[in-house]
Amino acid sequence: MLKNIILDIVVQKIYIFESFLPNIMTIKSQENSFGAWAFLIGVILAVVIGVSASSLLSLDSVRAYSAQIYAILVVIGIIVGFSIKVSGRDAQSFLIAGTILVIVSSFGKDSVTGSLIGIGLGDTVTSTFSALLALFVPATIIVAMKTVFSLTEI
Repeated sequence: MLKNIILDIVVQKIYIFESFLPNIMTIKSQENSFGAWAFLIGVILAVVIGVSASSLLSLDSVRAYSAQIYAILVVIGIIVGFSIKVSGRDAQSFLIAGTILVIVSSFGKDSVTGSLIGIGLGDTVTSTFSALLALFVPATIIVAMKTVFSLTEI
């Protein structure tokens, strides 16, 4: 008899927990959604500014406002950096991927450019990698600083 009562209470608690679980998952999904959209918009903007600022597909309006567009990329990078949660594997994965992207973009900007000058893609590669660096460097630095502060528990 007591065993059945306890079992009924446990089953009721499970049903109550299951009714709240989708709401919790929706909230978490919405929090990650903002950073993901900012990241996607930043990458698309970085590639567009990189390709259109070069001589391959030269748009005079993009060249005229390239400083402002790079500033927007830096702001988007800051938004992405603050939207990454430092608890769990998200920060670690982002730091590894972000660091690799920054290093490869920096080296690629210097080394790949020299080999592509003859075919006219040197400026395109340089401006694309520079735009990606403008996005990823602030995001990676902010996530790294947040991770260090969370480790020291200040």
